[in-house]
Amino acid sequence: MSKFTFVFLLLPFLAIAQNDAQTCEILSKINTLIEKYHIQPKPIDDSLSVFVFDNLIDNLDDGRTIFLKSEYDQLSKKYRLQIDNFIAKKNCYFLTDIQKIYTANLLRNQAALEKIKLSEIDYSIIDSIRFYKKNFPVYLQKEEVQKVLTKKLRYDILEDIASSSTNKDSLNLNFKTLEHEAKNRIIDNELCRISAVLENKNNLQELLYNIFCTYFDPHTAYFSNDSKSNFVASLSKEHLSLGMNVSLNKQNEIIIQNIDTNGPVFKTGLIKKGDQIISISNLKDTLQVSCAALESISNMILSDSNKKIILTLKRNSGKSFDVLVEKQLIKDEENSVYSFVIKQRSKKYGYLKIPNFYGDLEGNNGKGCAEDTALEILKLQKEKIKGLVIDLTDNGGGSMEEAIKLAGMFVDSGPISIVVDNSKKQEVIYDPYKGMIFKDPIVVLINGNSASASEFFSSILQDYNRAFLVGYPSLGKATMQSILPLDNDDTENYAKVTINKFYRITGKSHQGIGVIPNIKMPTVYETINAKESDSPTALKNDSIASQLRYRVYMTDDSVSKIVNTSTNRIAATPFYNDVIQMNIKIDELLENPKAIVPITLDALFEQQTVLTQLWKEISILENQPSDLTISNSKINNFLLTLNPSDNENNLSQIANLKKNYYLLEAISILEDVNTLKSN
Repeated sequence: MSKFTFVFLLLPFLAIAQNDAQTCEILSKINTLIEKYHIQPKPIDDSLSVFVFDNLIDNLDDGRTIFLKSEYDQLSKKYRLQIDNFIAKKNCYFLTDIQKIYTANLLRNQAALEKIKLSEIDYSIIDSIRFYKKNFPVYLQKEEVQKVLTKKLRYDILEDIASSSTNKDSLNLNFKTLEHEAKNRIIDNELCRISAVLENKNNLQELLYNIFCTYFDPHTAYFSNDSKSNFVASLSKEHLSLGMNVSLNKQNEIIIQNIDTNGPVFKTGLIKKGDQIISISNLKDTLQVSCAALESISNMILSDSNKKIILTLKRNSGKSFDVLVEKQLIKDEENSVYSFVIKQRSKKYGYLKIPNFYGDLEGNNGKGCAEDTALEILKLQKEKIKGLVIDLTDNGGGSMEEAIKLAGMFVDSGPISIVVDNSKKQEVIYDPYKGMIFKDPIVVLINGNSASASEFFSSILQDYNRAFLVGYPSLGKATMQSILPLDNDDTENYAKVTINKFYRITGKSHQGIGVIPNIKMPTVYETINAKESDSPTALKNDSIASQLRYRVYMTDDSVSKIVNTSTNRIAATPFYNDVIQMNIKIDELLENPKAIVPITLDALFEQQTVLTQLWKEISILENQPSDLTISNSKINNFLLTLNPSDNENNLSQIANLKKNYYLLEAISILEDVNTLKSN
């Protein structure tokens, strides 16, 4: 063998070895950060190996159509209990081994799909499919690959046809045409997705890093520079943006839903609401929307490093066209605090929506939500409001610094939380401001999506009896994270590490159980929303001893009277009884995946009919008018005359609030408190 040939054959091995070494180096750095800063680090042992291996397989092959059972058994025997040892030895060949098999099988499936595309699918076969709520064992045999893929395609195609019309006779009459279109579209999308996975060489490494991180808790995560940038941007009300919102339609196409008239997309003069996005390019890489992962599309659009974007668009099934858009710094109206005045029986009340605890995380002296909230309250006070509703529903948290400032505005003085780090050191956080910006009664609305900083803020007001919490138990996250570079010179790799747990001033914690509202109200989807406790690595609930002194703003007896009155009123209101019945229907529908579903057009049409009817009923329920009189404050009305482009968003917000029964009950509670105080 010549020296040249030897070197040529050695190069692929060297490249793989170098890649494995880099993967292990990053894992090692992540682990060093976790050991140093994590609130509850764990040993790197067999438990980690099992967690990492199982989650890798589940993420790569959740539908069980890629790995053969023989391959899975072989990989499991080699690595399921050994990954911790490989990481300790800085040998990450296990990932390369898994990736080689994964890649080969994707290519195998690609060839099989190409073959199926050129052949006729027999829909007369009597067959069924079962859906599982959780991951199930790898079962695929080599000789069954084509059969399994064809079966999955039969289901997908028939489901697509069944959802295209409410007229079954029409579907049967036009079945051949519909089947041809659906088959080509679905197979092309599958082939495109496989190509996108094969082209993304770093996907498996990032997946491994994140699985490794989530072994310690659900909120510790790996960030590339782009994902860090996107995360920080999501917690700011001003960021580089294209100035548009998109949505998925029934065909999983990405459609431009709204365009900000102050944004760069609008200023091109070439893009319209309803345009379909075909592909996205950052001038280096291009993503075909039909087959790229939504996370990849989001990263491409949101990353601050992608300042110029080429959108390939299609309008009304016409020819596609390209538009170059350069991002600009714009205000995210949907991510900003806003307020309204509500009139009820000759009295005025304030409504304040805080969508996100945004802040100036990059230190650019930008305003945070606490300052914006203070300005909105000053506007409302000029209206002589007699109470305030703070809406934290679907607020996933954000800056803890902003939550501390905000709590201080509504509590006169005293402790507001106890923070504990991994050395078990306790630090009491005190109200940063003397006095209160608002002294009248408060109701805080929360739901299962209220998380982190939202829970921190609302629990403080609850412990001081400063506000009535109304709604549904929150997510259950009582931890704080910090974004840290893997080392001082690394500007490409970061870890978001859980560094603190926070406790209420009573010493109790809502970790894993959520903040329990004073007044629980039935909410649609309440039983299916994800909870912190659903994660197998969520930190457990505990409590600490606390002897902190603080003065409550209402007696427990007064609180009980208000709670009883509201609870009785809710029980007597038909709307909430309808919500309870709706949740029963939703639960029953979600139990259906346990049953075997026949792969026939009739069965899938019936399934789609039930689903469509349920969505209609939910829409009717959620769109019932609540008879609230809602208006802008005088100052905000004046500001709208200066910024007429904000009118459409303002009218939409008012229309949504007029259908909000939870707000109606919140106003009734404020009336009850004022009545109790006057007696």
